[in-house]
Amino acid sequence: MTVVTATAPFAPPVNGAWVALCTKSSYLQGLLVLNHSLRSTSPPTAYPLVAMITAPFPPEAREVCRRAGILLKEVDSLRPTEGTHELNEHDLRFMDTWTKFRAFEWTEYERIITLDCDMLVQKNMDDLFTLPLPGPDWVAGTHVCACNPRRLSHYPNDWIPENCAYTAQHLPSALTHPPLKIQPDGPRPHGLINGGLIVLTPSKTVFKDIVTFLRTSPLIKTFSFADQDLYAAFFKNHWQPVPYVYNALKTLRVIHPDIWSDSDVRNIHYILDKPWQHPQGSPSKASADRSTAFLHGLWWLAYEDMLSQMKLDPESGWDVVDEWVAK
Repeated sequence: MTVVTATAPFAPPVNGAWVALCTKSSYLQGLLVLNHSLRSTSPPTAYPLVAMITAPFPPEAREVCRRAGILLKEVDSLRPTEGTHELNEHDLRFMDTWTKFRAFEWTEYERIITLDCDMLVQKNMDDLFTLPLPGPDWVAGTHVCACNPRRLSHYPNDWIPENCAYTAQHLPSALTHPPLKIQPDGPRPHGLINGGLIVLTPSKTVFKDIVTFLRTSPLIKTFSFADQDLYAAFFKNHWQPVPYVYNALKTLRVIHPDIWSDSDVRNIHYILDKPWQHPQGSPSKASADRSTAFLHGLWWLAYEDMLSQMKLDPESGWDVVDEWVAK
């Protein structure tokens, strides 16, 4: 993998974990499929998955996670000062995502990689745990796609294909190279990181500075994407791009066909509507719908495989999980 190289990278860590925030039972099936997919790659991941949960996460869901081998760590919710930020009604699902930054407090790990619960790992990604970073106050991740294909009116005005970092990319280089080195005079979206996958070094000092920024910065009220915008602002010029294959937004398959390869994607990110919200059915004639149906079908295959294994154990709690998927 080729990334922006550091002049003096610090020594790679030896102790790490995948971390996924899950505060609601309605995302339990996503968390479990994510864990199943991490264990199903060849070779399977060598690192544990830790679910970051909050107090309302119910006992029956906690027990299902434990039986699946997912470690649990309860934290307090993290949010901006009351009245300083308001999410668009379309994006209320991001209400809890500020809490992801709690991972910086977990200094028992040398490296953490945060993942979203709406992901499906296709290929082993353990190499990210030894990815050199310029320093402990840097993070790594993939660029946002700024094309706004659904033309959502509350998205920033500069989210257009001309300003998307992926627009100029092509195969095969896109599989191993991030789009570009971020230039100070480039389009603003070129400097934005997608919050779905973040490679970070835990540090209580960095966490304290993040909380101060969250509670005091006048920029917070301008954020459209909660934690994602905070990452872009706080780590401006301190984040390292990695190739899109580590966080392959499902929309890229249609919007940027020149970079997509089904056989090379390592991790599918089901942004916007989720696979478990829609039962499997016949794809429509629209190419975008056919692509979504194909990618959602991959998630359903993983779900059905996981559920069949869970049903071998009557105490696994498979029925608790299955009640949250569309029939």
